[in-house]
Amino acid sequence: MGVARIVLIGVTGLLMACGPTAPDAGQGNQSAGGSGADRGRTLVLVSRAEPDTIADKEVFSVTGLSFSATPRLFNAGLAILDGQESPQPYLVEAHPQLNTDTWRVFPDGRMETVYRLRPNLRWHDGNALSAQDFAFAWRIYSNPEFGQAGSPPISQIEDVVAVDDRTIAIRWRGSFPNADAIESADFQALPRHILEELYQPDQVESFGRQLFWTRDYVGLGPYRLDNWQPGSFLEASAFDAHAWGRPKIDRVRVLFISDFNTVLATMLAGEAHITVDDAIRYQQGAILRREWGPRNAGTILTTPDQWRRSEIQQRPEYANPRGILDARVRRALAYSIDKLALNEGLFEGEAILADTFVPPTTSFFPDLERAITKYPYDVRRSEQLMTEAGYVKGPDGIYTHPADGRFSGELKVNDSAQAEAEMAILAAGWRQAGFEFREIPVPQSQSRLGEVRGSFPTLYNGGGGVTGSINEGSSGSFISARIANPDNRWVGGNRSGWSNPEYDRLFASYTSTLDRPQRVQQMIRMVQIFTEDAAAIPLYFNPGIVAHIAALKGPHPFGPEADVSWNVHEWEWR
Repeated sequence: MGVARIVLIGVTGLLMACGPTAPDAGQGNQSAGGSGADRGRTLVLVSRAEPDTIADKEVFSVTGLSFSATPRLFNAGLAILDGQESPQPYLVEAHPQLNTDTWRVFPDGRMETVYRLRPNLRWHDGNALSAQDFAFAWRIYSNPEFGQAGSPPISQIEDVVAVDDRTIAIRWRGSFPNADAIESADFQALPRHILEELYQPDQVESFGRQLFWTRDYVGLGPYRLDNWQPGSFLEASAFDAHAWGRPKIDRVRVLFISDFNTVLATMLAGEAHITVDDAIRYQQGAILRREWGPRNAGTILTTPDQWRRSEIQQRPEYANPRGILDARVRRALAYSIDKLALNEGLFEGEAILADTFVPPTTSFFPDLERAITKYPYDVRRSEQLMTEAGYVKGPDGIYTHPADGRFSGELKVNDSAQAEAEMAILAAGWRQAGFEFREIPVPQSQSRLGEVRGSFPTLYNGGGGVTGSINEGSSGSFISARIANPDNRWVGGNRSGWSNPEYDRLFASYTSTLDRPQRVQQMIRMVQIFTEDAAAIPLYFNPGIVAHIAALKGPHPFGPEADVSWNVHEWEWR
């Protein structure tokens, strides 16, 4: 990849100072729940933002922000990925097994999987969990008005049937390879005893505004919601009837702090114990490492987290300048990025640079790397492509087209220090190469609006999930069915509007092929198409940082498709 000092610390984790806690480290003040008695001590987590809901599978998902650890506290699914990205049975007794009565593939290509719930499972309000709760949830998610019906696994499910109170049968329109790894974020049960009387299929907006999704939430996870103070924090207590046993820590509090440096100060002051959901970035993690190291006061875990890219507007009704609709112009933009300088400026050279959405930690990456189109820094090649597209440089060095005029566009990022630094480095490099960009940081209140994220005129930098062997990650964010537009309330990960029929066909095959070697070849071909057309400009894999005090035992190194909080019920004080 041509990267100086790449550090692949996502697989093994970077463990700092796992020795005894310094006397003042992690004790916390009363606002953090520190009382000196571990049994009654409150675990304080810091999240980057306040979620719209703590449900894992959202009925409306337009925020543009990703949450995993916060919903994990309150939800449980059929399966969960452990730290090594291996699916573990959660609410069920065992995974379905292919070519048995629990996982049958029919001659016409359809499929059925059967799941047996553990006995005596209960919702947070004490009511029994039933297979009917899964069948009811299917009615919700399959309603096209919610914008979820086009996303797998929902799009590939034909029906969900409660065979009896503890037995769920999922009938699939075709084969689905991850039937043994259905997490709550993919498809979760909903409490029928609460929501059925509130649900009207033609009144989805009022249903989505129900207080159930926020302060009155009832789930199945290790913690039960007690208090939600909008804009500030939420509090929860250990759930005695949790499927994997009562959590060892009695109470948790999640603080919502959007400023990375404020989170840093909160951690250094001992007022919080762990950062989750992208609460800090590499820069703050480096400071914590320096501060904690001499005192053996904490641990830094790092993983290739979000795939960072410049999304390119590819719908004529929004594109400005129109030149970006030409693949040669998109390639020229990609060739004129000095990624090494970007890496050095943001991460002291320690990020993993990206040529696509598949990280080098993936097992099949060597085969993929040989097949894809890459765009190394090459200003001369960039200029050749712009000339082919009909552009010439004006007296001020900026490209101009005889029909479309001056290449002057917008470069948008969600407002944060790292994103704005990234924007400044990119815009400066592009101006030097002949592209003029206005730099526009988008406030958090606006970046959560789907229309803002989908109707940008030129470039909008953002992050997406890592694509690996289990989850589709960002590969599914570029299929035509997920193009965000006014007709679907701007719900959908494909905000740029890029569309390619062959990519769509391969993605459909990838999400239905059971043979792993075949799936690998399908993914490689998808990435070939994506990179050849310069559908987006890959930048780097954002180093995902989780920092926790040494007094907290339980968080472990984790893969990019997993989450540090998967085993939160086992966490305890040293």
